[in-house]
Amino acid sequence: MRLLNVDALRGFALFGILIVNIWAFADPYYAGTTSNPTYDSGLDHAVRFTMSLLFETKFYLLFSFLFGYSFTLQMGAAERAGASFRPRMLRRQAGLLVLGLLHGALLYYAEILALYSLLGLILLACRSTTPARAVKVAAFLLLTISVGWLMLGAAVLADGTSNAPEDSEAADKLAAFGGDAAATAGFHSGHLAETFLILVLVQGANALAMFFLGYAAGRRELFARPDQYRTLLRRTLLIGGPIGLAGAVFYATSAAYAQGSALETLAFGVGQLTAPLLTASYVVLGLALFRTRRGGAVERALAPLGKTALTNYLLQSATLGVLFTGYGFGLVNRLSPLTVVAVVPLIYVAQLLLSHWWLRTHRYGPAEWALRAVTVWRMPTWTAKR
Repeated sequence: MRLLNVDALRGFALFGILIVNIWAFADPYYAGTTSNPTYDSGLDHAVRFTMSLLFETKFYLLFSFLFGYSFTLQMGAAERAGASFRPRMLRRQAGLLVLGLLHGALLYYAEILALYSLLGLILLACRSTTPARAVKVAAFLLLTISVGWLMLGAAVLADGTSNAPEDSEAADKLAAFGGDAAATAGFHSGHLAETFLILVLVQGANALAMFFLGYAAGRRELFARPDQYRTLLRRTLLIGGPIGLAGAVFYATSAAYAQGSALETLAFGVGQLTAPLLTASYVVLGLALFRTRRGGAVERALAPLGKTALTNYLLQSATLGVLFTGYGFGLVNRLSPLTVVAVVPLIYVAQLLLSHWWLRTHRYGPAEWALRAVTVWRMPTWTAKR
């Protein structure tokens, strides 16, 4: 059973993913320990602050939460089809792994699909757990990883040292993305393995925690019956929202004005603890919006994008590759931060229109069709029913 609000939230998440991922293509210093020397104006720092405040570390959590929720929908689909769930999901995760590795080797070395495919196996193994236990596991994971980062940040601050600069890494990316297609592909494939390990360490526990929270929400049918959870949703917004925003301000300030410092490491730990609360607030606000008359139109507009989220995620990387790397125009490090941000809505609106157009005649996006074929082990219907 498809839920329009789940698809719409997934479509909204794609906007946040795009506005974060674009910096990995446009700025060779992004996620490094030194700031870009050409992005040093007050406006440049303000753009960086805003992006870190509202988007960075929030939207992969939203995608992870929706992955966990959709896992329960897959369970229901298998039950209705009279099919064994475990082999279906094993095939699905294997297909996701293949797509992720191809995506990472060719288009975006910091891709997260491969990580999702492996973490999904843990959720599969725990599919009989109760919603209450799933929430406890998620809380344990979030607290453990946050405390670890806070301890590391405190130790670095006490030591009085900063992280070593990575100018050579930025120079390598700049040369590769500013070169030809072969150089770009070589950079992606050459950095895939090490970046995957970094993602496991930095995002793995949090993503898995959100898987479990999404699983618990799915088992309780949160999005199918939001009226039954009004009190929980209200408390999440009123309590979690301010805490999440406060942590985001601390993190964004350090990311924009103290990149690579010990303070940023400490702030990252704070962000790991509070970002899920801000993400949850985005979910609550989205659900509230969708239930209004005008918000219903927004929900219907976003849903096709979310229904083809996998295809659009891959398409985002391809588009950014054409714009910023040797696959196309090679604009890496050539656009101001404000111009980079201005590119995002253009790509996003184009994807919205393309998704609506595609689903007029097709039941699935191309990547969704391929993944479903692997999941159910037969050829799904390609065209939409008229």
